[in-house]
Amino acid sequence: MDDVDRKLLNLLQEDATQAYAVLGKAVGLSAGAAHERVRKLRESGVIRRTTVEVDPATVGGGVLAFIMVDSSTWMGDSAERFAAIPELQEAHVIAGSASVLVKVRAGTTEQLQDVLRRLYGIEGVSGTHATVVLETFFERSVSTGV
Repeated sequence: MDDVDRKLLNLLQEDATQAYAVLGKAVGLSAGAAHERVRKLRESGVIRRTTVEVDPATVGGGVLAFIMVDSSTWMGDSAERFAAIPELQEAHVIAGSASVLVKVRAGTTEQLQDVLRRLYGIEGVSGTHATVVLETFFERSVSTGV
């Protein structure tokens, strides 16, 4: 991957609907050459998917929380059980005093409480520490280094 690929990735993260002609012009390539570069980035797995960014508050996800999950057992094999809770946007096995860190979007604090109940239903979960976000300053896409 070179600087042109990195610039293409940055442009696509800003707006994945840009025409290949626009992308190519921005990085000094023809539309066809830009298309080929993007195709190769997809095939190699650098671009995992193309998606739309939705404002969570407008679709019932206005409460954002990060939850540290304590456990009495190794949780590294529990991915499917965490993924079965639709309000969980991310789940990470971590080092430290907790075993798993999850990012949750819920509509209300009552719904967040229900998510906590369902987390306790996962075998091995022995405790949680939730932090509710009051305001988000910013969220970034993955940096490509350019």
